[in-house]
Amino acid sequence: MDKKDGSIAGGRTRHYRDLLVWQKAMNLARAVYTQTESFPKSEMFGLQSQMRRAAVSIPSNIAEGHGRLSDGHFRQFLATSRGSLFELQTQLELASGMNFIEQSKSTSLMEQCEEVARLINGLLAKLKA
Repeated sequence: MDKKDGSIAGGRTRHYRDLLVWQKAMNLARAVYTQTESFPKSEMFGLQSQMRRAAVSIPSNIAEGHGRLSDGHFRQFLATSRGSLFELQTQLELASGMNFIEQSKSTSLMEQCEEVARLINGLLAKLKA
């Protein structure tokens, strides 16, 4: 097994949980839940909910795509994950600008987003080849 991305020689990983990108996306989702806990009550059904849904969508689509029978379907789900990631980044900027989240926490979450984006892009490139 390739320790960097969790793949096995000649194909996919045995399980989506072996994918580093899925693991990092799960860490990001947990961090978003933690950091949005202190949002104003008025945002419970607004920005807090949107951010949480976007964050959960990222690893969920990676897992679902991994379970599909073709690399083409997997690429589509990875693209959806990337879209949710960009949505989350936009929402993070808004939350930070509204002072719903500390700047240092926002920066940390953005760095996690960038790492997940690099991993998704790398996997997309690998599947294209």
